[in-house]
Amino acid sequence: MGNNSNWHGTTIILIRKDNDVVVAGDGQVSFGNTVLKSTAKKVRKIEKRNVIAGFAGSTADALTLFERLEAKLEKHAGNLTRASVELAKDWRTDKYLRRLEALMAIADKEKSFIISGTGDVLEPEGGIIGIGSGGNYALAAAKVLIETKMSAEEIARKSIKVASEICVFTNNNITLEKI
Repeated sequence: MGNNSNWHGTTIILIRKDNDVVVAGDGQVSFGNTVLKSTAKKVRKIEKRNVIAGFAGSTADALTLFERLEAKLEKHAGNLTRASVELAKDWRTDKYLRRLEALMAIADKEKSFIISGTGDVLEPEGGIIGIGSGGNYALAAAKVLIETKMSAEEIARKSIKVASEICVFTNNNITLEKI
């Protein structure tokens, strides 16, 4: 999160395998060494547009950004690429949004993106995204597991579990959405 921030929250993994796309996140929110909440829900599905998103950052910021993403998807008739670019632009320039320190992992059936408050919209290689405090651990686990016969959902769950065993800011209360 921020350089001088004591907030830590959430490990998110997004897996694209076979014909499934899954985003999973843990539920921990910490401040310094204290766990404030163990069941935060930082993974959402926008049913109407068949889009899933996971968010690393504070819960209030997550809700704000999910709402903005939903509005952008409506405005751009469900075009995820266009909605992502527009959201990143707003995030970088809007006075209120600019203060939100976070990352989002979003996907539809065709594409996956990481969106940041600095205006970046990145399309990762290999169909795997890991963000948040334990994101690198979950990403490493997923990169190994993607070559197995495990499903996208099994890989996502196992990757969060691995991250929770290494990263003190990650727990094993998993929220998962699939399209």
